[in-house]
Amino acid sequence: MWRYAVTARARAASLSTQAAARMLSAAHLNHKVLSSKTLTPPLVDQFPHFYTRFQNPRFFSQLSENSRDSDSAQGEELPAPVGFGENVDSQPDNLAPGDGDAEEKCSEGVDVELREGQEVYEIDLEQLESVLSLLQSSADGSLESSFDALNLTLHSEFVVKLVETPLVLGENLIRFIKWALKEKPEFRVTTHVLDALVRSTCSGLVRKRDVYFLWDLVKEIGEKENTLLNLEILNELISSFSKLGKGKAAFEVFNKFADFGCVPNADSYYFTIEALCRRSFFDWAQSVCEKMLDAGVLPDGERVGRIISWFCKGKKAKDAHLVYLSMKVKKQDLPRSPVNLLISSLCREDETVNLALEILGDLSGEARKYGIKPFSAVVQGLCRIKDVDGAKKLLLEMTREGPHPGNAVFNLVINGYSKAGDTGEAMEMMKLMESRGLKPDVYTYTVIMSGYANGGLMEEACKILSQAKKKHPKLSPVTYHTIIRGFCKLEDFDEGLKFLGEMKHFGVQPNVDEYSKLIQSLCLKALDWGTAEKLLEEMKDNGLHLNGITRGLIRAVKELQEGEIETAEA
Repeated sequence: MWRYAVTARARAASLSTQAAARMLSAAHLNHKVLSSKTLTPPLVDQFPHFYTRFQNPRFFSQLSENSRDSDSAQGEELPAPVGFGENVDSQPDNLAPGDGDAEEKCSEGVDVELREGQEVYEIDLEQLESVLSLLQSSADGSLESSFDALNLTLHSEFVVKLVETPLVLGENLIRFIKWALKEKPEFRVTTHVLDALVRSTCSGLVRKRDVYFLWDLVKEIGEKENTLLNLEILNELISSFSKLGKGKAAFEVFNKFADFGCVPNADSYYFTIEALCRRSFFDWAQSVCEKMLDAGVLPDGERVGRIISWFCKGKKAKDAHLVYLSMKVKKQDLPRSPVNLLISSLCREDETVNLALEILGDLSGEARKYGIKPFSAVVQGLCRIKDVDGAKKLLLEMTREGPHPGNAVFNLVINGYSKAGDTGEAMEMMKLMESRGLKPDVYTYTVIMSGYANGGLMEEACKILSQAKKKHPKLSPVTYHTIIRGFCKLEDFDEGLKFLGEMKHFGVQPNVDEYSKLIQSLCLKALDWGTAEKLLEEMKDNGLHLNGITRGLIRAVKELQEGEIETAEA
């Protein structure tokens, strides 16, 4: 049988079967046997896809099970393949670059050429099995010496086949490549070899030792000849380091892009930021993010959402906001959760509350309808920076357009006005609250009472307390503490003691704060250590403990007054 080896890889979807058949027919009719030696790499590399199309996983090529059974069948004629063209007069040994009569054009304009004397590389299966047997064993110090004993003649296709074989330790593959580069001068590493090695080592269960060992090799090769490395190789390394939680190593790979002649893409930026944020290297992650924004290269919305979330958790809300603005310019959608987290994070700092307010304006549809949490955060932030009017404006907008505010949002604004001493506005907000079918809770009444008490308007505070008692059968200790504190501030201790007793009547147990406030006021302002001692005894009966400083205050006032009496009597 006449042996013929296809010497090109063609694109699987575009190469014409008819063109391949014509070449086979031409070789058959010419009755010329190609050299039994190996195919030279240049032609294989020239048409890599066509080569792969006719390649068997274990052998170099297969034309047909009926066309090549054994070397002893050289006298047999090849059966005419299906789809042969009518023009079979061309001679394959005359094929050469630029010869219009010796070229077959593929469907997409790819020229397939055969040259007389070009060698066909056929994998030596015996050598392949021998090397695999060594590589699939556990690593030890004798591995390199075992390679020497095999007397291998290496070709890149042999190495790729070796690397792509499953169940081979990544460390052993890397040791084999390093040995080949050192001991086999005929072997030249190619991008194909490196890509196969990286994919093999970084797939499945990734081992830290293997990935570091691989990066050392890739770095060494790239520093000698940077044209061998490509974007996919570097991205795969960054991704693997990210999975291992090795942020510094991923950052090192990213910083080598320029040295290796590669331009980062969206995956490069994302995997690097992911690796750094996993290790809380947020400053480095911010620097990578800044380059990403400058380049205008952004991942998809899901990944950008994760970047925003990482930055918010790392207290980098301003940087997260810049990422958000870039996505807004590109009109790309973001998941709801990271946007809500960004709003809440911006509200934690006084200087960025208004940025959060701006983002609220971008929410619509479902995001706004169910956005009570971010809206509440902005209302709270505005009240904290004392922009209560702004908070009220937002609340009124919520009542018209949603999300509909509940007691918590109303209480924020009421508390803001009460602290500002604007009890009139606080009362108006409570009336609006009631008009919407909401029932003011104990907290609502307490904060309004606090506003009146701080202004010395204890009569109005007591009226609010009366309303609270009608609406709520049980009040909180804080409610009474607010009243007692107000009367103590006005040095009306009798009224203070009166409300202390009233607490018990309404089933509210006084705590240490109420007793302590009264005792301190009695000692410091009224010098009434006797009443203070009675309150101290009452505390003991209720199982409460007064701190040492306040106890010492009672003794000091008592000793002071007794000393004055003795002096007066003397």
